[in-house]
Amino acid sequence: MIRLRDISLPAREDSRAALLRAAARELRVREGDILEMKLRRRSVDARRRGDVRILYTLDVSTAAEDAAVLKNAGHKASAAEEYTYSPPAESRLSSRPVIAGFGPAGMFAGLVLAYAGARPIIFERGRDVDARARDVERFWETGALDTASNVQFGEGGAGAFSDGKLNTGIKDPRIRWVLERFVEFGAEESVAYDAKPHVGTDRLRTVVKNLRERIISLGGEVRFGSALTGIRLRGGRVAGVTVNGAEEIACDSLILAVGHSARDTFEYLHALGVPMEPKPFAMGVRAEHSQAALNKYRFGSFAGLKSLGAADYKLVCHTSAGSAYTFCMCPGGYVVNASSEPGGVCTNGMSWSGRAGENANSALLVGLDPSDFPYHGALGGVEWQREIERRAFDAAGGYLATAQTVGSFLGGSAAPSVTPTLRPGVKYSDLHGVLPKKITSALELALPEFAKRLPIFSDPGAVLTGPETRSSSPVRILRDSTRQSAVRGLFPCGEGAGYSGGITSSAVDGILTAETLLSLSNP
Repeated sequence: MIRLRDISLPAREDSRAALLRAAARELRVREGDILEMKLRRRSVDARRRGDVRILYTLDVSTAAEDAAVLKNAGHKASAAEEYTYSPPAESRLSSRPVIAGFGPAGMFAGLVLAYAGARPIIFERGRDVDARARDVERFWETGALDTASNVQFGEGGAGAFSDGKLNTGIKDPRIRWVLERFVEFGAEESVAYDAKPHVGTDRLRTVVKNLRERIISLGGEVRFGSALTGIRLRGGRVAGVTVNGAEEIACDSLILAVGHSARDTFEYLHALGVPMEPKPFAMGVRAEHSQAALNKYRFGSFAGLKSLGAADYKLVCHTSAGSAYTFCMCPGGYVVNASSEPGGVCTNGMSWSGRAGENANSALLVGLDPSDFPYHGALGGVEWQREIERRAFDAAGGYLATAQTVGSFLGGSAAPSVTPTLRPGVKYSDLHGVLPKKITSALELALPEFAKRLPIFSDPGAVLTGPETRSSSPVRILRDSTRQSAVRGLFPCGEGAGYSGGITSSAVDGILTAETLLSLSNP
């Protein structure tokens, strides 16, 4: 096939018919000569509000030979070349591998192992996604927290309640395979070609259930309500695991994909002597603005077009107090209570698939290095997170997040211009009493700079809600070139182990770990 890049259409003329005309024009053939046209990538170019455009990459086949068409085509055309990923088809493992955690890394490691016939056994401390959704809804309504089934723990991992954004900064041919599996298991087809693919928290429930059923159909097992509580070693190697403090399972390979909030697991591994170290991460708040105001600024008169959807943004500011940036921006979304431990409060953001909420929200984070941590040792960042979350709980008198308008945060005063979306609710207070000075100082300097680039940040009534403490893991569990810990047979994997950030990169890390395990006949 022939690949066409940077095919640009005005947002108001975006249609398959217009795209077909543009492709024929670039290839210098008749529209009727085009036999097939596949979308490879779609993005919005809103750099000029008076001329918002949609950019496409297409794969096209015609009635003529590709070489003959390319000879006369425009400069945007080239031969379509792509590496197609296929998971290993045969396992050489002598025993069934065990996976701890059924978030993105554990799910895709399990899927690859299942395709290879390895029949993985997967343990997840939380509940299946339907039961988990009920537990989360009950918490958001009443404040009754289930510490094993919440926004952090359960089928799908933390990503299942964090919007389902699949864009990533890594480069790997496995990414396309991951996106295709999301579509296969229930996501919209656009996930395979949008520049910023988004599933939506609601659609993710179907995806993770279907992925689970595929693993089971291939001989794997997925056990919910099953927490990894011990690892049995023999001669410095994994010889088995303990589940829920009682059940003993013999195994010689354990993929550890427990997520960034499995603090009890980190503590156990540290006590066991598994090498780990503190790693940089980020903390801050969530900012909520009017989505309509953001759409108007980004898209001008084009705001409201279905082809554009809800506008987003991404901002970075380097200040004398530290670097601040926006993260996990949720158009038409909601700030959510993401607490998982008793007596602590933390926040996150999500959107449903339609992104139709009145507010836009994004994390405003400040990068933190281990030298910033007030606590030393491998788990110093974990202890700092806990301290902040407990401070927030005490300040609110329960599972309410701390909220403050931008005007108040910057030393003035302002009434809220948006209604905070977090449930069960917020308590207006001073975020300076919850967050460390390192974070508040950087945000105080960054917010005026953000306002120069994006006018919605000049709204003193915009609401900041916090704390956002779980953007990534503050711990890295060390592994070597075989992806094993110094404890042989232990494969630290995914975001919780400190090797990825977000759904897609975690899925890819899970795939790579499964491939490595399959290549080793004796881990």
